[in-house]
Amino acid sequence: MSDLTSGAWPLPARTALPPAFAWLREAFPRSRWREASVPASATHWLEMHAGFRQASDHMQQFTTAYRAGTIDLRGFHDRLLPTLSGFLQHLDGHHNIETTHYFPQFRAIEPRIAPGIDLLDRDHDAVHGQLESLADRGNALHRAFRAADIHAADQAARMADALDAAAPPLLRHLDDEEDIVIPLMALRG
Repeated sequence: MSDLTSGAWPLPARTALPPAFAWLREAFPRSRWREASVPASATHWLEMHAGFRQASDHMQQFTTAYRAGTIDLRGFHDRLLPTLSGFLQHLDGHHNIETTHYFPQFRAIEPRIAPGIDLLDRDHDAVHGQLESLADRGNALHRAFRAADIHAADQAARMADALDAAAPPLLRHLDDEEDIVIPLMALRG
């Protein structure tokens, strides 16, 4: 079994898109992604990903402020959980649409990129595990905070740690997915 189909390049270990999948990005580099010829669906995809990055950044800002003591437990809870809830719902829905609708189409449009789409599907599984962890941590924080539990601060610290763990692989996935999908959409319509 080749590296293209073996499950090589697990998301947590990746620092860049594996070279075997970079040929589309080389054919249509990021510097061209704002051209008028880019399909509206590709622009929408980039906008969705920008929203996920923005939400992730906001959650990291809340975490940093909480750890620095510039917001208290209530402020952390009240700012973070609505952002987290929206983030989890939107990202889960986005991944479901990609996996069930777009990825099968991409495999048909450009069969040579099927191993790259398989990589993205495996990423979705890894990201989903992170999303479940974030949901569990968010629920634990909310329960402890609402009950005025003496362990609420511990739950907040665990939530912050879960966010720290989830952000890098998610951001790596978004970049890698764009490097495969946006050129494919631009070059193949």
